[in-house]
Amino acid sequence: MPFEDLLKELAERRQRALAMGGPAKLAQRKAEGVLNARERLDRLFDAGTFIETGMLAVSNRPEDRLTTPADGKVGGFGRINGREAAALANDFTVKGASSANINIKKLKHLKLAAKKRGIPMVFLGESTGARMPDVMGASSIGSKDDPIEYQRMREVPWAAAVLGHCYGSSAWYGSMSDFCVMRKGAIMAVSSPRLISMATGRDVDPEELGGWRVHSEVSGLVDQVVDTDEQAIDAIKQFLSYLPSHHKEAPPVHPVPPGSDEAIKDVMKLVPEASNQVYDMRKVIASIVDKGSMFEMKARFGKTLVAALARLDGRTIGVIANNPLFKGGAIDADACQKVQSFMVLCDSFNIPIVMLVDQPGFLIGVEGEQKGVTGKVMNWLNAMTLCTVPKISIILRKSYGLAVSNMGAGGNADEVCCWVTAEVSFMKPEFGAKVVFGASPDEPEKFKEAVAKMNKGSTPYDMAAIYTAQNVIDPRDTREYLKRTLEIHRLRLTNGVGEHLMRTWPTSY
Repeated sequence: MPFEDLLKELAERRQRALAMGGPAKLAQRKAEGVLNARERLDRLFDAGTFIETGMLAVSNRPEDRLTTPADGKVGGFGRINGREAAALANDFTVKGASSANINIKKLKHLKLAAKKRGIPMVFLGESTGARMPDVMGASSIGSKDDPIEYQRMREVPWAAAVLGHCYGSSAWYGSMSDFCVMRKGAIMAVSSPRLISMATGRDVDPEELGGWRVHSEVSGLVDQVVDTDEQAIDAIKQFLSYLPSHHKEAPPVHPVPPGSDEAIKDVMKLVPEASNQVYDMRKVIASIVDKGSMFEMKARFGKTLVAALARLDGRTIGVIANNPLFKGGAIDADACQKVQSFMVLCDSFNIPIVMLVDQPGFLIGVEGEQKGVTGKVMNWLNAMTLCTVPKISIILRKSYGLAVSNMGAGGNADEVCCWVTAEVSFMKPEFGAKVVFGASPDEPEKFKEAVAKMNKGSTPYDMAAIYTAQNVIDPRDTREYLKRTLEIHRLRLTNGVGEHLMRTWPTSY
């Protein structure tokens, strides 16, 4: 065949791949305000940097070869804010982006290349699940020989977006990723409502099955919720900006925005003096970290605790903070799950942790016990011992019970510091007065005396006197204290890289 004809054939095959599922399906998506797979990749990668892999792949079933451009999954490599990354976008216009032999090979190739070359992996999910009849029978589903297909060793960051109906592999990778963002209206579940209805004989509402409220507020699998595809992809890009490209390097350093040292001067206006008055800890965090750098994770889940990436003096930190605005800051089972997940992220990718403490203990009651809160508390403490990145704990107002250790004291942080307003004890003194002395507010003098006895030895200076706290500071000095202390505790001997003892910890549990 003449050279010109060969080139013409290549151009025609490429054009068929770029046409995806055809003009009608692409027009429908546009009318719905939803990006197609290739538009999503264009949004993700820096302009002109995308190089596709597997553009000419098609189904291995002869009858489907002309109707499966790129076999329903578009993947390749490009740069995100100047750094190399790999990505796979499911093309719902081609057989519902269903998973089949060829496109799974493409997915595995991208994952392996990302792992071997030390670049992040991004999954842009939307899929009907496994492709039938391809997977029917023992010769298909029963012949798999890849025991590490779903192994996570966290060599590189994974980020995922749930951008439509996500069943099967798109749900698996959404759930396994270090960061998962979900667009409202999308669904993530093991199987589709139709299949579940057929199996159970009952109608299933998609939103109740796996909508954004389910996964952001109940399961805790989703880190952020957004309104559009564009916002979801931008959230992934922002998340990756805090992380290194791989686990053997420190996170990137960014310029410090002008005015970052100003907000901390008014921090005491954000925190009421009375320990039983509530406030929003997120405002305190924002006053400490670099201006505009707070990036909250799982904001709708385990709300008694805040987990956020941020920057301090241009360097990435992870912030774990009690939030008295919800349930008085009492730590519940969901908050335990949330903080463990966040510590795994920080430890795996060399991100120092700052803990801001204002908690009345663990939330006790039937619901917590049914959720296995005692086991989650112990998991948290075990995670603290495995977390090898620097940990700095600052007690703002109060810290009671075993949770004192969970929030960094008891040797669980490299440095413990108290604000002058701090109070540390086994339980709230008023409760102790009732339990130990049988005192009641109905007898003011007796109750006041009992409270005073239970309050003895709980000041920040008592902590400092026994060197359980290494410092007591003016709250307005918090930002400077953290900048200096984190600089001291930087992992110099290993170029900012931790031991990653938590890298095999389950993403979801």
